[in-house]
Amino acid sequence: MPASPRVAVCGPASWNHLILLDRLPEPVPDMQFARRSWYTVGGTSAGKALHLADLGLAARLCSPLGADDDGGQVRRALTTAGVTIQALASERTERHVNLMTDDGARVSLYVSMPSTPAAEDLDLAAAVVAAADLAVIDLSELGVLLLEREEVLRTPLWVDLHDYDGSTAFHEPFLRAADAVFMNDDSTGDPWELLRSCLGRGPRLAVCTRGAEGAIALEADGTRHEVAAVPADVVDTNGAGDAFMAGAVAATLHGAPIADALQAAAAQARLALESEHLHPVLARRRGRPA
Repeated sequence: MPASPRVAVCGPASWNHLILLDRLPEPVPDMQFARRSWYTVGGTSAGKALHLADLGLAARLCSPLGADDDGGQVRRALTTAGVTIQALASERTERHVNLMTDDGARVSLYVSMPSTPAAEDLDLAAAVVAAADLAVIDLSELGVLLLEREEVLRTPLWVDLHDYDGSTAFHEPFLRAADAVFMNDDSTGDPWELLRSCLGRGPRLAVCTRGAEGAIALEADGTRHEVAAVPADVVDTNGAGDAFMAGAVAATLHGAPIADALQAAAAQARLALESEHLHPVLARRRGRPA
């Protein structure tokens, strides 16, 4: 049998405390009782790696992780779920506290951030990217440093721009290095124009997810695509964009045309939407419902 396509995913993995509230706190002295709280893996790169592994790809996650309890939790959860980890040494593991409500409102508190990767760790991550059939480089300090490496730029790069508004300077090197870019419509009133402006900087494909309205995509030759969202019993919207992108990556690497890849992406997003974790496998490994 042919080898599974190799995908490098470079960027954040974190250990998160999720707290479900009736409403988000207001900027006044206040007290609320949490309806529920739980700990789980977070980070946009961890989410993509989980879904790529679920889809049968040889996914290797390059992410800064500390030699602390949080890093141990992340390592165990991801490894058990089938993700291969290339851990980069860090003084601490990234950690968030997410305040959430049932209607999808969210405040993310970044409690700790990883330290800057050392040169030898950047060499390791760059080698993983250079050996891959496709790499996902996520917005992060690690991503910025990797895009400065010539060997990284020889691999097809897909980038998640998240809530890009079309002009933020931090996103620019990621956008210009990418073969395909993904984003959501949170910061634009005209998603088609946003996609067109992205393609003007070099990518061949730009995709914008629109929540319950599905997603749209624009190819460099002007071809437009639209895909409906797959109906889901939404538990948590966190990680749905990562799942969508992973579904598109996997389908594309298996030879699917863009229209079919977007259908596969929408189906994969449903898995994240119906779980309180980035992927339901994290709950199954704990013996709990997804």
